[in-house]
Amino acid sequence: MFQYAASVEKWDVFEVTVSGRADGNPFVDYSIRGVFQSAQERVETDGFYDGDGIYRVRFMPSIEGDYTFRVFGSFSDEEYTGNFTVTPASANNHGPVRVANTFHFAYEDGTPYYPVGTTCYVWTHQPQELQEKTLEELSKGYFNKIRFCVFPKHYDYNFRDPITFPYEGTPCDNSGLNRDNFGTYLPSNPENKWDFKRFNPEHFRLFENRIRDLRDMGIEADLIIMHPYDRWGFSEMDAESDDLYWNYVIARFAAYRNVWWSLANEFEFVRKKTMADWERYAHILCKKDPYHHLRSIHNAFNFYDYNKPWITHACIQLQDKKPLELLPDWREMYRKPIVVDEMRYEGNIEHGWGNITAEEMVRRFWEVTLMGAYGGHGETYMHPDNILWWSHGGELHGESGPRLKFLQQILNESPYIGLDPCGEYLTAASKVAFAPNTYRLLYFGYTRPSYKRFYYDDEHDYQVEVIDTWNMTIENRGIFRGRFDIDLPSRQYMAIRIKMVD
Repeated sequence: MFQYAASVEKWDVFEVTVSGRADGNPFVDYSIRGVFQSAQERVETDGFYDGDGIYRVRFMPSIEGDYTFRVFGSFSDEEYTGNFTVTPASANNHGPVRVANTFHFAYEDGTPYYPVGTTCYVWTHQPQELQEKTLEELSKGYFNKIRFCVFPKHYDYNFRDPITFPYEGTPCDNSGLNRDNFGTYLPSNPENKWDFKRFNPEHFRLFENRIRDLRDMGIEADLIIMHPYDRWGFSEMDAESDDLYWNYVIARFAAYRNVWWSLANEFEFVRKKTMADWERYAHILCKKDPYHHLRSIHNAFNFYDYNKPWITHACIQLQDKKPLELLPDWREMYRKPIVVDEMRYEGNIEHGWGNITAEEMVRRFWEVTLMGAYGGHGETYMHPDNILWWSHGGELHGESGPRLKFLQQILNESPYIGLDPCGEYLTAASKVAFAPNTYRLLYFGYTRPSYKRFYYDDEHDYQVEVIDTWNMTIENRGIFRGRFDIDLPSRQYMAIRIKMVD
């Protein structure tokens, strides 16, 4: 077999599929690499074994025009060559997301990107019908980023086995697993019988199908590569197996433009891994991902050193001892974008991290945004079948989703890539963001003023709009100059948008 397409659009996946050796263990015994070259670009990248004697090499082109390729390695005695054409990107394809203006993000074509993300840790490991329901919910456009895990999850409300496992072998028996004893099911359980040198390609095929679905919906896939919530032993593999896993997921997933890399969820709870291990994984990632997708690592209580040069943005879980008001300090400390991917979840479960109101979730998003950072959503409402969005996906039951979509609308109407915090009128309860000289967005949170007074200058006109962030309305109050007052309805969660008129 030797297959490839004659053309591919810019920033899409070009794939070369070839037959090769299947004896022994092809995941470790044989290698495959590809070189892809045009007049302006040359990329060399690893391929991977996909089972049944099939090998694949994937490439994401960033330049339009004619390319050649060469595929080689110990998988075969032959070399494979060919050529293809890269066509212009389609209307909804803006390329991978990059850091822009120090603290913010934009797609590679320059289109601003304002992350409004959610978390569904193991939605891709659920039955297909539930996965389809998750995609249906995501199609409503509430979120443009989603965090999820490559490995399955063992935790409260997560007692069922996944539909596939990443390795050949058999899992421990979960027939007696329940809320009273789940803490006794440990990664070291001797019932687990895995071959950590032999991947189950079907697990990864199903996973990348969902990356592709998200890409086609304009949603970034924030991939959590490692995590501590485990009864199968995946969090306690040896270094050789870890490195093999990292190389495999990079080779399979890096060519998808919507991929972000999160080295871990709550990294310090992965007890068997040292700081040297995390730095080694980061080195592998930086070396093997030729497209330099966004990279971070998520904390439980203790921040990673986000000043590390390999980290592109800070991915933060908010704790009470690290309140939102510290965000401006963190911006200056790290000089990178900050994404507060966990700031508790809308819901009503017993855990303290999973029972804030929709109003509070939306308020936190607005406050984080106006302090020059970005927020993350999750939902944990009790369900008769223990299907909680935060882990399983399915159907959203809360009220924050449409209001976060409304926030996205407001952000996408900004005249500049990213809003930065402004000390003007700033109190513990109100926040102000601005784009240079022309635009201000004020948010009053849980306070409810009856009016606000403004003065900028006597030379320019300013259009003023009053925004009800909960009821999702925008009211045009007209054009003003000099000193002026804006009446407000004495309700919580109001905002004012002020734009200089040309």
